[in-house]
Amino acid sequence: MISFVPTMGALHRGHISLLEASKKPGCLSVCSIFVNPTQFNDAKDFENYPSTLEKDIDMLEKAGCDVLFLPPVSEMYPGGTKNLSAYDLGYLETVLEGRFRPGHFQGVCQVVNRLLDIIPADELYLGQKDYQQCMVIKKMIELAHLPTTTIICPTLREPDGLAMSSRNMRLPENDRKKAVKISETLSFIKNNIRTGSIETLQKEAIQKLTAEGFKTDYVEIANADTLQLLKDWDGKTPLVVLAAAFLNGVRLIDNMVL
Repeated sequence: MISFVPTMGALHRGHISLLEASKKPGCLSVCSIFVNPTQFNDAKDFENYPSTLEKDIDMLEKAGCDVLFLPPVSEMYPGGTKNLSAYDLGYLETVLEGRFRPGHFQGVCQVVNRLLDIIPADELYLGQKDYQQCMVIKKMIELAHLPTTTIICPTLREPDGLAMSSRNMRLPENDRKKAVKISETLSFIKNNIRTGSIETLQKEAIQKLTAEGFKTDYVEIANADTLQLLKDWDGKTPLVVLAAAFLNGVRLIDNMVL
């Protein structure tokens, strides 16, 4: 049995928790590090993505990773990155990250499909912090008829509540302290949501982030099963609140199941 944790490096405790979850008796644990160029719609974001390879390898060794797959772009895309397969992701590609990062999820599907071609994983371990991406990858696996089971693991947070992310490394000290306002805003929604209209609560959340100096792409409340964006709540539909915002050029995302 093969368990697989795909990453783009700049590893943190959240990545290691996925590896730990994947380790089972008689199971080969595999981790990949590959910064995928096809999922970046902003060239500067790709260029600035943090790289800490020696530290990453040390962390994986200490965590008991059996195999590290560290491919170059030429191995992942031997025919180049043009004219790659397209995936019919439907509604999932039109909202939230799909709306603000056009083409991003096509790149995610291309790289994960390619990785699963090379690594015939029985189980794929992903973090809930990338909530929409987890749904997209599940859809891709379904479309490609791959025999891989997706395991979603809880988001790990810093002691102050900030979701662990490789992008946190790009935050200077003052911005790092301020970044926790995203998770605090999600908690504000969780603590104040009521049945009926939820638009006012959503607007208040965006105002809170704006007042703290964030440039907000979105704060949305959605059906946790379908990601259908909601303006009213019946008190029964399972909910997730999702946010994406820039803090001095660093884009941070987070979510919270309500």
